[in-house]
Amino acid sequence: MSKHGRILVAMSGGIDSAVSALLLHEQGYEVIGITMKTWDYASSGGSKKETGCCSLDSLQDARKMAVDMGFHHFILDIREEFGDAVIDNFVEEYLAGRTPNPCVMCNTHIKWNALLKRADGLDCEFIATGHYARIHELDGRYYVSKARDLVKDQSYVLWGLSQEAMKRSKFPLSEMLKSETRQIAADRGYTNLAKKAESYEICFVPDNDYRSFLKRRVEGLEEAVSGGYFKDKQGKILGQHEGYPFYTIGQRKGLGIAFGKPMFVTDIFPETNTVILGEEEDLSRPALTLGQINWHKYAAPDPEAEYITRIRYKDAGHLSQMSQIGADWQVHFLTNVKGIAPGQSAVVYDGEDLLCGGIIRNSLFSHIDDLTFKMSQSNG
Repeated sequence: MSKHGRILVAMSGGIDSAVSALLLHEQGYEVIGITMKTWDYASSGGSKKETGCCSLDSLQDARKMAVDMGFHHFILDIREEFGDAVIDNFVEEYLAGRTPNPCVMCNTHIKWNALLKRADGLDCEFIATGHYARIHELDGRYYVSKARDLVKDQSYVLWGLSQEAMKRSKFPLSEMLKSETRQIAADRGYTNLAKKAESYEICFVPDNDYRSFLKRRVEGLEEAVSGGYFKDKQGKILGQHEGYPFYTIGQRKGLGIAFGKPMFVTDIFPETNTVILGEEEDLSRPALTLGQINWHKYAAPDPEAEYITRIRYKDAGHLSQMSQIGADWQVHFLTNVKGIAPGQSAVVYDGEDLLCGGIIRNSLFSHIDDLTFKMSQSNG
């Protein structure tokens, strides 16, 4: 009989989830490993060698670790659910001129739901993953906080977790540095695992070329969106582009035109197949509108308080305040922020703790002239 009961551990085949399972096993939990098959690499049409959490090698590595430590391991096929919720959303967002965040979508709508469902079926009270983040509880409310290792901290991608998911989740690496995780693997004799490189690619875009993925996924897309124009903020045509879905806010490289100075994608208008280019200062915005909010530490913000908002995973964060506008909320920055991309996640922190997170609906302009321009562009 185990000391702490039974726990279901998500094992991707990488070092973080493997060490998480190892630590829980040593602490006296009855560990059951589970590896989720989310995607067939062969169907992606990519040109590079199979890598990442969905590869056959990763599945085999996870199973081998479980066998070595003497606990049960299952492979859970969630390709259909993953395709419906994550991949379809990924394509739809780019076709809408937005920039999606598939890892957040996967955590929010797929992985935790699949883990909790299987945990119930296996009589596991808790689930565990190899994420670098903390979970706290205050007055019966659960919330995510930053990990000890701020370089590896993954709290940003966990903003969508429900109260029930957080209540039943454990992050064994929350107080560890990545170097310590590698050392544990090496000390236990898993030297190959300790040296294993990390993958930062989207699992279903293993060659990291989302444009080619969209072309393969949507028949006739390239022809349908070709012939659109690059314009400046005065509406002057600067040249033709390859199609609006193949550009993202803040992009500087790969525009295919030399301007003699750095130019950036500042806006995208799918209705007219128009991509607006400007200088770096044209990326600055004073605020954004946030939808699909999930509250963590509190059920609402203090309108007088200042928080830190991150607009992308590696963003350092920006001082901000929040106010409600209908069903959505606006995040107002104390100084303008560059490169706000609709479709991405904005995560609001109260110190080290998550206040909330949501999907960026749009960024707000500083001047009425800019707003008038935006409206005229969207109307063709």
